[in-house]
Amino acid sequence: MNILMVGDMVGGPGRKIFARVVGQMKGRGAVDMVVANAENSAGGKGITRVIAGELFDAGADVITLGDHTWDQKEIAQYLDIEKRLIRPANFAPGCPGRGIVTVETPKGRVTVVSLIGRVFMPPMDCPFRTVDALLAKEPNMGKVILVDMHAEATSEKIAMGRHLDGRVSAIVGTHTHVQTSDETILPKRSAYITDLGMTGPKDSIIGRDYPSVMGKFLTGMPSKFEIAEHNVALEGVLIDVDESTGKARKITRVREFLDQAK
Repeated sequence: MNILMVGDMVGGPGRKIFARVVGQMKGRGAVDMVVANAENSAGGKGITRVIAGELFDAGADVITLGDHTWDQKEIAQYLDIEKRLIRPANFAPGCPGRGIVTVETPKGRVTVVSLIGRVFMPPMDCPFRTVDALLAKEPNMGKVILVDMHAEATSEKIAMGRHLDGRVSAIVGTHTHVQTSDETILPKRSAYITDLGMTGPKDSIIGRDYPSVMGKFLTGMPSKFEIAEHNVALEGVLIDVDESTGKARKITRVREFLDQAK
């Protein structure tokens, strides 16, 4: 089973290249499943019901979120309706939505778990204990289990990778919008990367245009961060998983630019 996991999608440019690249990859049979982090897909602030629908139509099988989950007020109700759109499982009990979903694919059952870190992030429940509880109690998850660890600190993401090695098929980091070069198969055959990177404009400061961000850094004054537009790329990883065992065989970094995706 070939699984594409896509890094944080930013605004309209990110949505455009996602649709282009995923359409091409699915069209030629290069991927069996697509998981995309889209918590910045609505102008850099959360996701809307309409945008989620567009991304599912474009080829996303599961969409994960993060610390911007609640930026669009309308999304809370939709999270209770659309099971393929998941927010971090270690949000406080009682929050709308869910942090885990199991989907059927032509190659078999796949479970996706969303988690959020606590280091340099708003207070949340423990992601380590949360995922342990999910893995212990959730029935019928199937052999292939994918984890999106949305976190600031590289140490926390690496720790989660080691914590889950051998118990899930892949642990991938999101949130920093900067793709790391440490993709690997861990000793017990789980695929790992500290950060998938960003799906959006690379000529930017993590997806926003330079002037609006630099004003904040130079003066400390509030500033509206505008989405940049140029040098748009999709970043993520392609993971080859043995669907009969759930063990990862290969992980490959992906970076596709819009002007190359004809």
